[in-house]
Amino acid sequence: MSPTAHRAGAAADSPATRQAGATADHLTARRAGAAANTVRARAAWPEPGETGAPAMPAGFIASTFPALVATVADRCLRRGYGEPGAPAAGGGERRTAVVLVSERGDQGTLDAVAAAVDGGRRMQPLLFFQSVPNAVLGWVAARWALVGPVVCVSPGGDPAAEGLELADLLIEDGDADDVLLLLADQAAGPDHPDRATAFLITRPS
Repeated sequence: MSPTAHRAGAAADSPATRQAGATADHLTARRAGAAANTVRARAAWPEPGETGAPAMPAGFIASTFPALVATVADRCLRRGYGEPGAPAAGGGERRTAVVLVSERGDQGTLDAVAAAVDGGRRMQPLLFFQSVPNAVLGWVAARWALVGPVVCVSPGGDPAAEGLELADLLIEDGDADDVLLLLADQAAGPDHPDRATAFLITRPS
């Protein structure tokens, strides 16, 4: 996958990029005065000037959800780490956790499975694989050689706040040095299009 590159500091003029800025501000305000973890990089879909759908990662079909997650993850990690395969600082492994927070999950895959069952059609094998919510997170972790925990949650309250709290806990408990936090949901009507944001959160040096 080769998502379009954008400057990390580009001016935001879409709901997704405004959400990215608001979530980063939330992180700063929530832990003001403490030795807070920091946002090293961020990304969104769509970013200014983008239309249509993000590129589908290899091995996924039928749903835009894997494409949303893979695209913002790839952009954010490129902005934080460089190209895939670049050595980690100090030459060791990248102890980067991957956390996905989604209110609705991969609705597109669920709909595709339901349509096949209801229509009495043979299920496409790839749908079994990607019906597991963390399938695309494994794709991201393998592409970037990340060795931290992989976590998927459906928030009971504010998705950004819950995701940031979980990221902090993973770092503070020593489970990861960095956390790739992904917030993603598919369209829920014309006023709520596909959207995703990603943050690479790290402990201050």
